[in-house]
Amino acid sequence: MTLTVVKYEDGGAYERGMGVWSQLAGQEFLDWLAPEPGQRWADIGCGTGAFTELLAKQCAPAEIHGLDPAEAQLDYAQQRAGISGVAFHQGNAMALPFEDGSFDSAVMALVIFFVPDPSQAVAEMARVVQPGGSVSSYVWDLHGGGSPYEPIQAEMRAAGMSPLLPPKADASRMIALTTLWEASGLEAIQSHEIKVRRNFADFEEFWTTSTSIGSLKPTISALAAKDLVELKARVQAKLSVADDSPVSFEARANAIQGRVPNL
Repeated sequence: MTLTVVKYEDGGAYERGMGVWSQLAGQEFLDWLAPEPGQRWADIGCGTGAFTELLAKQCAPAEIHGLDPAEAQLDYAQQRAGISGVAFHQGNAMALPFEDGSFDSAVMALVIFFVPDPSQAVAEMARVVQPGGSVSSYVWDLHGGGSPYEPIQAEMRAAGMSPLLPPKADASRMIALTTLWEASGLEAIQSHEIKVRRNFADFEEFWTTSTSIGSLKPTISALAAKDLVELKARVQAKLSVADDSPVSFEARANAIQGRVPNL
């Protein structure tokens, strides 16, 4: 069986739609991890570098290596201000191009449900982290209604549509994350719920940034004009906002951390 790696090829659109969410959640995630300075980090599935930038600015790392399968995402990441010195690699999360024990910490931010084999990805992160080091992740709680796109997805379901989910959406469940970490032999496993709120100038900004990328885009693009207008009206009513009123919405993510056993 051939496994397909999901890639985002429009770095700018991803940054507008998800980059802000990623940094909001990433900040809460790092506050929870409270990592020591001077670590060697592997940021797996780094995308546009939204989380990588947080690592570089706030964690005083000795080095960071970011990896992603999408060239367009990496091109965008390398142009971010404030992350000079980060080494970026194009590659596969299930076959990391790093030697055993190369890092103090490996992290996967909002990515694990896109990886065809999450268990292999976690095993690879554990492999490249030295004994006693940290392997961690955070991911939107899709089945618990925590997605940044939930207002739209909920109305799509109510209208009889089936919004696409990432291929391994079940990996976003906390119990699934815990099982993955345990199966990879990680120890001292801890979990945490992240809640973040993002503000939009008006409903149109919320709609545009939410539907310009990811699993919603193909479904939304295929709608007839009448159905699109109706869906937008349903979502706006669900959010209870006027056309020119600000939109504020909370998303939730599940976070997990484990340690590579000492020899």
